[in-house]
Amino acid sequence: MSSTFQTSIDQGIAELVIHQPPVNALDSAGWHALADEIERLGSTDGVRVIVIRAEGRGFCAGVDIKELNAHPERIVDVNAGNYRSFEAVHRNPVPVIVAVHGFVLGGGIGITGAADIVVAADNASFGVPEVDRGAMGGGAHLQRLFGVQKVRMMYFTGQPIDAAEAYRLGAVEKVVAPEALRETALEIGRQIAAKSTTMIRLAKESLNGIEDGNLEDKYRWEQGFTLQAYTSKDSAETRKAFVEKREASFD
Repeated sequence: MSSTFQTSIDQGIAELVIHQPPVNALDSAGWHALADEIERLGSTDGVRVIVIRAEGRGFCAGVDIKELNAHPERIVDVNAGNYRSFEAVHRNPVPVIVAVHGFVLGGGIGITGAADIVVAADNASFGVPEVDRGAMGGGAHLQRLFGVQKVRMMYFTGQPIDAAEAYRLGAVEKVVAPEALRETALEIGRQIAAKSTTMIRLAKESLNGIEDGNLEDKYRWEQGFTLQAYTSKDSAETRKAFVEKREASFD
């Protein structure tokens, strides 16, 4: 079992809990391990639905910027881990419910946007600070949650959306108090787990098939721009400024 997350299975519901203090930001190895575990759960006999949540200050802050500042060449491996994790959620043979609280950033948006159902604590906020971190990515998954213009506003400005606004825009199924988040997600999971496994799996595959475009292809397109961004000095400056806790300076 990875130290980055813990999993359990009870009555057809697999629960995966991310716990990587202080902000649940995963390094390249962590993203690959997460993908492996989500894939494993989806192929485990008796698992009918997966619930993904987190412990700590927020759901997930995305990639480990400190790792990439020290080893920018690892961006290719990080990209691969992100891609695999989001695909493992979206293409999983069983429904995936994501329960978020606090900050939902970067890779956290990827997990959430790839999910089938999202529930949120009332303290949750959704954001994509990619531009301010010298990277791209997350737009395809964010656009699965919000409309095109709202996504561009969030992407260009870095401004987050709170849980109430996410609910108003239809991205979130329910908004509840933080202490009720886990049980809310599990209750939805129980409703799904009580149904025919065959019918639910067919429903998941059929609904994926009627989506507009291919989510994984869209994200792969974005990742090409992430790699391009990493060749610029501005990208390196944003990561260095983040690690040094200062404002970035551009010529």
